[in-house]
Amino acid sequence: MGIFEGKKGLILGVANDRSIAWYIAKFIMDQGGVCGFTHLADADEGKQKKNRHRVEKCVEQYPAATKFLVPLDAQSDQSIAEVMATTKKEFGEIDFMLHCIAFAKLDDLKVDAIATSRDGFKLAMDISAYSLLAVCNAAKLARLSRADREALALEMGCRNPVGLDQMLVSRAWPKLPAMLRSEKISIAPFGVSTSAAGSTPASLAASDHCPLRMVIPAP
Repeated sequence: MGIFEGKKGLILGVANDRSIAWYIAKFIMDQGGVCGFTHLADADEGKQKKNRHRVEKCVEQYPAATKFLVPLDAQSDQSIAEVMATTKKEFGEIDFMLHCIAFAKLDDLKVDAIATSRDGFKLAMDISAYSLLAVCNAAKLARLSRADREALALEMGCRNPVGLDQMLVSRAWPKLPAMLRSEKISIAPFGVSTSAAGSTPASLAASDHCPLRMVIPAP
């Protein structure tokens, strides 16, 4: 029996088969877990759905362990709420939630750190850090989790010279462990404790710099 046998949860942040979120999701499903997935919303949902198709190629490898695949705009409270409503409908309650989302504007990645635009910095913080608060709050409002859950932040190190976006996205990362600790104030009544752990970066082109957060069963 796998360690996730009988467990069900939500995976946020798979971009393609090289995403760290996908490697974690595969482990969960190989260990008996059932997952619901989101993909980056396509610009025109009525036409070519490149983002959806990339994730479809991943989840089609696990048809029995994949419950749903829906778009998510991490900057839209409505989009987040819709994802949580789908999760509630399909699962009722969840045992874990993985958040692996980060982004920075290309223009800001090409300049020195001190030349980062104000709007670009706000955007990176919004998507890479604030979205954690947004999805946790939406999950709380949707009553997706029972008590005794733990929010784990895996803060990745910035040592991979291949990724230019480290320079900007990494500025949001130091906020994550502190933000998780402060979340105890609002999440504690929901039965969720928080912690942070360090990690070295994986050489995955799709997600070298994604911070990872999970809501998992407490020991």
